[in-house]
Amino acid sequence: MKFVKNYLIPRLITYFLVIFVGITMVFFIPRFLPTDPVQQFIARFTTQGVYMDPKSVENMISTLKQLYGLEGSLWEQYRDFLVRFSKLDFGPSYYQFPTPVKTLIAQSLPWTVGLLLSTTLLSWVIGSILGGFAGYYPDKKWVKIVDLIAMVIRPMPYYILALSLLILFGFIFPIFPVRGGFSIGGKIRFDLYSIVTILKHAFLPALSLLLIGTFVWFQGMKLIVQTVKSEDYVRYAKYAGVPEKKIVYQYVIRNAMLPQITGLALSLGQIFSGALITEMTFSYPGMGTLLYNAVFTGDYNLLMGITSISIIVITTSVFLIDLLYPLLDPRVKYK
Repeated sequence: MKFVKNYLIPRLITYFLVIFVGITMVFFIPRFLPTDPVQQFIARFTTQGVYMDPKSVENMISTLKQLYGLEGSLWEQYRDFLVRFSKLDFGPSYYQFPTPVKTLIAQSLPWTVGLLLSTTLLSWVIGSILGGFAGYYPDKKWVKIVDLIAMVIRPMPYYILALSLLILFGFIFPIFPVRGGFSIGGKIRFDLYSIVTILKHAFLPALSLLLIGTFVWFQGMKLIVQTVKSEDYVRYAKYAGVPEKKIVYQYVIRNAMLPQITGLALSLGQIFSGALITEMTFSYPGMGTLLYNAVFTGDYNLLMGITSISIIVITTSVFLIDLLYPLLDPRVKYK
C-alpha cells in the first residue's frame, strides 16, 4: 500500500498532468499561427481556376470548419478537441483531404518505428558497452582507435554524413536504393522478397542513424564511467580486494547505466515524431516526412495528431522508467 500511496499515485497524477498540459499546448499553438487551413483550402481551388459562387463558398467554409474542429468559440473548439482526443480522432487531413489523420499516421508509423526503434536500441547497446569499457580501460589500443573515429564522426553534421553515405553507396557504388521504403509500385507481402527489399531501402538511413547514435552514447557513457571510477566507494572496493570484474560490472557500469537508461527512455519516445532530416534525405515514408508536410501546408489536424501521439509516448516512456528505477538503482526506494 505504501508503494501505491506514496510512489505510484503521485507519479500517475504527474503523468496525466503532463499529458493534459502537452495536448493543451498542441491545441492552442497552431491556432496562433498566421496560416488558416480553411482559407488555404479555398485559395487552392481558386488558383486552380475553379469558380464558386458566394453561397457555395460559405457552405464549404462551414463544412471545413466543422471537419477541422474550428467551429464555435475557442473554448468550444477546445472542448470538442478533448472529446475527439479521447477517441484518437483528429479529423481529416488538409493536404491529403479527405483522408483521416489517424489513417495517415497508421500508414507512416510502422516505417518510422521499424527504422528508428531498431537503430536507437542497437546504437544504445553498442555505444553503452563500448563506452563503459573505454571509460574503465582508457589506455587500451582499441579505445584510442574508437576515440579517433568518434572524434571524426560525432562532430560531423548529420546531413553531411547522410549525404556522404547516399553518394558513396547509392551513386559511386550503387549497392543500395537511394530513396523510398519499398520498390515503386510494389506491394508489400510477408515473403522473403519483401523483407529483403525493405531492408535494402532502410540500410542507408539506418546506417547513418546508427553511426551518429553509437558515438553519442559511446562518448556519454565513457565520461560517466570515468566519473564513477574516481568515486570513493570504487577505490575502497579496490583496496578491499574486491575482484576487478565485480568492480567493473556491479560498481561502475551498473551505476553509470542509470543516466543512459533515462536518455534511452527519452529517445524511444522521440522516435514517434520521426527523424525529419533522415526521412527527407532518403525520401523515407515515415513520420518525419508526414510532419514536414503537415508544417509546410499548415495542416492543423495532422500536426495535432502527430504531436499528441509523440507527447503520450514520451511521457509514458519516462513514467515507466521512473517506476522501474528502484529496481535498477538500490538507492531509490518506493517510499
